[in-house]
Amino acid sequence: MNRKLINWMGLTGLAALISYAAAAYFCRGAFPGYNWMESAVSDLSAESAPSRQLWDKLLAVYSAGSVVCATCVAIYVSDKKISTAMFRGGIYLFTVMNWISKVGYSMFALDDAGKEIDSFQEVMHMLVTAFVVIFSIVSLVLLIIAGLRNKEVRGIGIWAAIFFSMMLIGPIGMQAFPPQYFGIAERCSIYSAIGFNAVLGIYLFNGFKSF
Repeated sequence: MNRKLINWMGLTGLAALISYAAAAYFCRGAFPGYNWMESAVSDLSAESAPSRQLWDKLLAVYSAGSVVCATCVAIYVSDKKISTAMFRGGIYLFTVMNWISKVGYSMFALDDAGKEIDSFQEVMHMLVTAFVVIFSIVSLVLLIIAGLRNKEVRGIGIWAAIFFSMMLIGPIGMQAFPPQYFGIAERCSIYSAIGFNAVLGIYLFNGFKSF
């Protein structure tokens, strides 16, 4: 395959996944008393968190890569008219979600790690999260349906179903599991979107051929 620049940009999705995983893992050591199984990942990036400086450094690739990858995927499927309007619509909504996540969380980081949500900035942080979840769910559902209806994108539909299941584990687990396992359930939801973005990036790298 003769890959163009936009195909190579798909690798930024994989780089973003690695960057986020590294930040979530190594920042735990910079936050005394932090329990990853119990606490949210966003506590590591709170304004008052001792891990904030390290978090910003390790997350730099993710911050740029996730948006770049999703945007390039959207441009590619639009330019090549890949599959149906429903499929492309799902991709576009997923891209919008990545932009909301990037801009929203940059503007409205949590004030205090592990504290109650009461300030304006913290309320806005939760509002951003709500929009991210809604756009993620709608986009993945559209891609699942498109995959069921169209053989050429069935592989992406299967991946969308896998990560959609992971996303559902988050809120279900938060309600069903004891509080000391909140962090595990939350990570299922977070990594669902990041992981799917990496998968789309690999598809872009391969010219949207199955891998």
